[in-house]
Amino acid sequence: MYVTLRGAPENDEPPAPRGLRRRVPGAVLAFGTVSLLTDISSESVAAVLPLYLTAVLGMGPLAYGFFDGIYQGVSAAVRVLGGWWADSTRRPKWVAFVGYLASAVSRIGLLFATGFGAITAVITADRLGKGLRTGPRDALIATASDPADLGRNFGVHRAMDTFGALIGPLIAFAVLAAVPFGLGGFQSVFVFSAAFAILGLVVLAIAVPDLRAGGPPGPPDPTDTPDASPARGRVALRLSDLSRPELRRVLVVAGLLGLVTVGDGFIYLALSDRGSVAATYFPLLFVGTNVAYLALAIPLGKVADRIGRGLVFLAGHAVLLGVYALAASTIGGIGTLVMVLLLLGTFYAATDGVLSALATQTVPEESRASGIAAAQTVVALSRFVSSIAFGLMWQLGGRTEALWVMSAALVVALVGATWFMRPMLQARRVDV
Repeated sequence: MYVTLRGAPENDEPPAPRGLRRRVPGAVLAFGTVSLLTDISSESVAAVLPLYLTAVLGMGPLAYGFFDGIYQGVSAAVRVLGGWWADSTRRPKWVAFVGYLASAVSRIGLLFATGFGAITAVITADRLGKGLRTGPRDALIATASDPADLGRNFGVHRAMDTFGALIGPLIAFAVLAAVPFGLGGFQSVFVFSAAFAILGLVVLAIAVPDLRAGGPPGPPDPTDTPDASPARGRVALRLSDLSRPELRRVLVVAGLLGLVTVGDGFIYLALSDRGSVAATYFPLLFVGTNVAYLALAIPLGKVADRIGRGLVFLAGHAVLLGVYALAASTIGGIGTLVMVLLLLGTFYAATDGVLSALATQTVPEESRASGIAAAQTVVALSRFVSSIAFGLMWQLGGRTEALWVMSAALVVALVGATWFMRPMLQARRVDV
C-alpha cells in the first residue's frame, strides 16, 4: 500500500532527482530561527515553572497536574481553527504570527501573575497562541518541502527549535544562580523570556516568506472540470479530507498514546522528589533532554522517511517505557539520571516532527494545515487528561505507584496502536 501526496512544493527550482541530495529550503531555516528564539522564551519558563508552582507558590502534585494539563491541552481549543484559517486564507505565515503574538503577550503577563486564577489565565493565553500557530507553521514548512524530504525538513526545524529549548533552560539556570532563590529570581527569568519572544516576532515578520499552498486565491479557471477540484481558488475546508481512513488511524493512535504520556515536568519532579537532583540544578534537566533531542531529531526524521513514519512514531513511545521504569525505580546515580534524559530526548525526536510528517502524508496539499492541526489537537486533548490523571494518582498513591500504573497502561496502548496502524506500517515508502 502506498500513500500518494498531491501537490508540489512551491519554489523556483524543479524537484531534484530522488537519488540526489536536496538542500533544506530557506523557509524551513527561517521558521526554524523563529522557533529557536521562541523556544528560548518558552523553555526558560518551562524549566522553572514546576519549581515555581510547587516550591515558591506551595502548590501540590494535583495543582501542578492541572497547570501541566492546561499547558499540554488547552491549545486543542484552537488548533483546528488555526489550521482551517490558514487553509482558507492561504496565509499561514500571518495566522502563525497572531499565535506567536499571543504567546509573547502572555510572557509579559507572567511578570504580574502570582495567584491561581492569574497564572491559569496567562498559561491559557500562551497555549492558545501555540495552538493557533502550530498547524500553519508546519503547513508552511510542508509547502516549502519536497514530499520525499518531509521527515528530514521537519527534523531540521525541530532541531533548531530544540536548540532554542536547550538555551532557554541554561539562561534560567544562570539567572537563578545569580539571583537569590525566590520570587525575584523567577521574575528575572520571565523578563528574559519576554524579550526573546518579541525578538522571534520580529524575525517572523521580516524573514519568513509568505508561501501559500496551491498558489494565491484567484478566479476559477474556465478550463477546470467540476471533478478536477483544483487547489487554486479553493478557500473552504472539506471535512471529507479529515475523515480519510489513513488520517483517522493517525488520530486514533496519537490520542491513545497521548493518554499514557506523562509530561516531562512530572518526570523531572519525580527525579527531584527522590533526591536525584538538587533544586538549584533543576533547569539543567531540560537541557539534558534537549541535547538528546537536538542530536537525534534530524537522524530520526531521515530514518522515518526511509523505513516508515508510523513505525518510528510507535518506537518512540516504546522508548518512553524505559523513562517510566527508570524514574520509578530505586536505582540512583548519575548514570540513571543521564539515561532518563537521553531516552526522553529520543522519545521526543521520534514522535514530535514525525507526527506532523505522518499527518501530512494522509491529506491533500490544500488541507495539510488542517490535517496537522487535527493530529496535534488529539494529542493535546489526550495529554490534558493524562496530566490531570497522573497528578491525581501521584497525590493519592505516590510517585512510584503512579509511574508503574502509567507504564502498564503504555504497554497496553502500544499493543492496541500497533494493531490499529498495521495497514500503514506496511507502507514503507511514500509514492511521490
